[in-house]
Amino acid sequence: MAVTQSRDNRTLIAGADLSTSQFLFAKMDASANAVLCGNGDGTIGIIAVGAASGNACTITHSGKVMVKCGGTVTIGDDVGINASGEAVNAASGDIIVGRSYEAGVTGQIIAIELILAANAHA
Repeated sequence: MAVTQSRDNRTLIAGADLSTSQFLFAKMDASANAVLCGNGDGTIGIIAVGAASGNACTITHSGKVMVKCGGTVTIGDDVGINASGEAVNAASGDIIVGRSYEAGVTGQIIAIELILAANAHA
């Protein structure tokens, strides 16, 4: 069961429409606004509460968080990000953004431990 635990949240301005982006990975753009991550990106956290462009959104910055899967995620494996800002098993060269507590498939919400300062997956 996907649950959150020991979270640390940040409020940022949405640099794009993130109103339907709950549980997806976010990064900062050149103006320090929150936008969706792309394939293999690093992250500043998970969108907990999305918002329309120019409005405040909440980003979960650390802890055990819920994420939306964009492919297969294996329990206990390193997590990376796909082109839609969703969780997938980290591929070679991807930045590792978490470790999975649960297995998941496309569209499923699972729990991961968020890792923000990580190395590329070997």
